[in-house]
Formats: sequence, structure tokens, C-alpha cells
Amino acid sequence: MNVDETNNTPATEALSPVKRALLEIRELRGRLDAVQAASREPVAIVGIGIRTPGGVASLDAFADLLWSGTDAISKIPADRWNADEWYDADQQAPGKMYTREGGFLSNVDAFDAAFFGIAPVEAASMDPQQRLVLELAWEALESAGHAPASLAGDRTGVYLGIANGDYGRALFAHPELIDPYFSQGNAFSVASGRLAYLLGIHGPAVSIDTACSSSLVAVHLACQALRSGECDRALAGGVNLIVTPEVNVNFSKAGMMARDGRCKTFDAAADGYVRGEGCGVVV
Repeated sequence: MNVDETNNTPATEALSPVKRALLEIRELRGRLDAVQAASREPVAIVGIGIRTPGGVASLDAFADLLWSGTDAISKIPADRWNADEWYDADQQAPGKMYTREGGFLSNVDAFDAAFFGIAPVEAASMDPQQRLVLELAWEALESAGHAPASLAGDRTGVYLGIANGDYGRALFAHPELIDPYFSQGNAFSVASGRLAYLLGIHGPAVSIDTACSSSLVAVHLACQALRSGECDRALAGGVNLIVTPEVNVNFSKAGMMARDGRCKTFDAAADGYVRGEGCGVVV
């Protein structure tokens, strides 16, 4: 505070009420400008981990897939379900789907549980989506130049889009097999919480289910959190795996699926969309 040296009183007290009001308005306007500038502060993506159909396991491979115009849609893999048994061209056929294709990852059952300190019995009850998130978050942090183990205690947040519970439905269909790990292995909330716990980070850990926009909303919330100071670093992304046929049957009944397994956006021939899976995490 400025002080009038002639009488040791604060300089603002020597001002008229109008001048003091103008000074306060100027200070408040400065604070408001700072807040507004923070809300527009650019956010840098410094690392990424990615898996998509078409065998993509890196950002360079993803770029190659896009630039080459490669069609990554394939027949439903035999290790998911028997496509012929579940197929019927008749939309009204009970318990059947009228599509045989989608965008699929390979080796979704592969997971190095020991690397993450997870017992095999617990890993078997974990949704493969949770496993994939751990793997790609680790890759994203390494891509960003961060040793994941060094983040313990940091104000790093986790914002994860996740909206599909195929694996949990399949497990709980067999109550005689339920073990202590079923619930946490398949809860959406645990998908983000497990990652935060693994890394020992102290920022928000949030799982977001807004259907097809889940990943977009996760990135949006992560940017907001960074700009508001809720965290100093954020992991944001989404995951989706299609491991059982029931949702395909449901969407076929609703007429949502493209019969040829191809999206024809803005085309008069458009007749639905094709489901796909993958995972992406950005730092």
C-alpha cells in the first residue's frame, strides 16, 4: 500500500471518495482481466498413448492410417463371438444382429499384470478397458518425458471417458464365479481411480459417461481443471472395447447399425453407423 510520507497515512485515504472508487475499479478490472486470460490460456499436449483398429499402436501409425485412407473396419473377430450364429439379415429376428463388421483391436486379452503389481486373480476380473487405460497412460507419460513412478504426490488429474460395460455384464452373468474383485474390476469410477492410485497422484480422478462424447467431455474437463488450477497436469482420454454381442443386437433392433459396416456421413445412402473400439490418452 502506498503511504503519504508527510503524515504517514495510506495514500488512498488522502484521495477523494470518487478517486478511491476509480482506483478500486481499476484494480478489480485488472483482476478480472487476469481471470479471463487464465480461462483462455493455451493447453499443450505433451504426450500420447494410442490404440486403434488397423493395428495402430503409435501416433505415427495413426497418422499413416489417416493419410493413407486405410479402411480399418474388419469382420468381427472369432475370439469375440461367433458372428454367423448371431447374424440375421432380418432386423426383427429375435436375438440377432444384421451386421458382421466393426473396428476392432487385436490382443485385447494380453496384459502384463505383474508390471503393474496386480495379482493374476485380480487381473482376470478386471475389465480389459481398465487394463488398456493403465498401459496407455503409462505410454503417454513416457511419451511426455515423465517417469510415471516420479509423479507420486503430484497434482495430476485423471479424466477418463468410459461408457461400455460388456465385460462386467459377462462376468456377473455367472454369480457362482463372483470373487472379491468383480465390482472394482468393472466399475467405471474405478477405471480412473485405479490409475490415480497406481501413480500416487493427488489431482481429481473422474470417469465420464456421456455416451459417444465421453472422450471429448473428458478432454474439455481436463482443460478446465488446468486453467482453474485444480491440477498442474492432466491425463485425459477415453476407452471402448466391444467384447460381447448384446449391444450390437440392441442397436440392430433400433436400426442404428449400417448393414455394410460403413459410415456414410452426410450421404443419401447413409443407413447407420459402425461400432469401433480403441483407447487414447493424452498428457
